[in-house]
Amino acid sequence: MSTGPRRLTQVRYTIVVRIFEREGFVLSRQKGDHLITTKPGVKRPIVIKRSPGQVPVTHTVTNMRTAGMTRERFFALLDEVS
Repeated sequence: MSTGPRRLTQVRYTIVVRIFEREGFVLSRQKGDHLITTKPGVKRPIVIKRSPGQVPVTHTVTNMRTAGMTRERFFALLDEVS
């Protein structure tokens, strides 16, 4: 029996960092509570906010779009790192 598509929910920032690292992004710098990661071939950096600890869904979706990452790929990486 199918449960339908998975929903994006808030995820701890450390998990989001690991997901994007597995996708090839590296931490290039930190400014305050913002981690800035880059990947060759991606025009804009991915910014992950460390506080309050959980990354809002809207930020995750924006970062996925910037990275060119599909929902399926995000969930596959989420399953690997959590």
